[in-house]
Amino acid sequence: MLTFAIPCLLGLEKLVGDEVKRLGLSDVRVENGRILCRGTHADIARLNVNLRCGARVLLVLSTFRATTFEELFQGTKAVAWEEYIPMDGEFPVKGYSINSTLHSVPACQSIVKKAVSVRLGERYGLQTLPENGKRYQVQFSIMKDEVMLCLDTSGEGLYKRGYRAVGVAAPLRETLAAALVQLSRYRGRDPFCDPFCGSGTIAIEAALIAKNRAPGLNRSFAAQSWRNLDACLWSDAAQEAMDKEFDGKYEIWGGDIDPQAVELARHNAQLAEVDDIVHFEVADATRFHWGGTYGRVVTNPPYGERLLEREEAEELYRAFGKAVRKLPDDWCIYVLSSHTEFERVFGAPADKKRKLYNGMLKCDLFMYGNKLRAGK
Repeated sequence: MLTFAIPCLLGLEKLVGDEVKRLGLSDVRVENGRILCRGTHADIARLNVNLRCGARVLLVLSTFRATTFEELFQGTKAVAWEEYIPMDGEFPVKGYSINSTLHSVPACQSIVKKAVSVRLGERYGLQTLPENGKRYQVQFSIMKDEVMLCLDTSGEGLYKRGYRAVGVAAPLRETLAAALVQLSRYRGRDPFCDPFCGSGTIAIEAALIAKNRAPGLNRSFAAQSWRNLDACLWSDAAQEAMDKEFDGKYEIWGGDIDPQAVELARHNAQLAEVDDIVHFEVADATRFHWGGTYGRVVTNPPYGERLLEREEAEELYRAFGKAVRKLPDDWCIYVLSSHTEFERVFGAPADKKRKLYNGMLKCDLFMYGNKLRAGK
């Protein structure tokens, strides 16, 4: 059995852990910022193709304790890197250290690189390795003196689904957008709206979830070029995922006041192959309304720190709050914002709040149910 580490944004650990469990992997452990689990070579492909909220899939090759550079060198050199990295393989090294004796990341990076080079040089009988072939990204983490050495199987982060080549300013990563949809408990059965849709990420992720379409079907992964992995594993994972897709009619809508953003959202929906079930149009969020008696709004309005001045953001929140309070009682509202006074400006205290991070920016997901309209 192989061990995998799946890093994720803080606050999303349980969501990713639940995803991994649904895929049938064993020994799933949820830790701060990552999930550990055990599986087979086939699960390298299955995890990469199916995960919606995880950042990437790391194959754990070794764990050991190190408080000196010599211990770090010898522990790294003991790993059978030649089983994965060929003679001409490029193997850059990156990582981090938290609350550890070996706190200098550049120094640790240099030691790990040297140890891998020595090991491979001895196995291949070379003084200097060419490193002009495929990339094998080496990752290390040192937490409280415990070292974990990994190879990155994903390559580009899993948030890069393949449907958004370009975006508008301050885009929301697809992994976080998918998490917002999942936290709203959307399952495709009720109207779903994003009145600040930007390049369409939240609505597109909602469409993928409604169809149960795996997010990684339209992209490639680093481990697809690994010599010790059967290419059939990837086609099998893709076929398994496609066999689980749903067909149906869904009411998914995105609106934005910027016509260029709306055009981009439509283009992205086409690339994601969900343009048949998600609709985008130019619309003013401060005048948002909907004919249905129930549904949910999941949105990420401008924060003020990034796109608008703070006063402009507050004015926008205030007007949007007035608009959604006119919705029927069975609508639920989920708003991601970093504004510390959001509830006051929006005009209602949230039923629940959940701390999340949009990149390095600390945010809250403000969750409103029927209480939002209590004072309307």
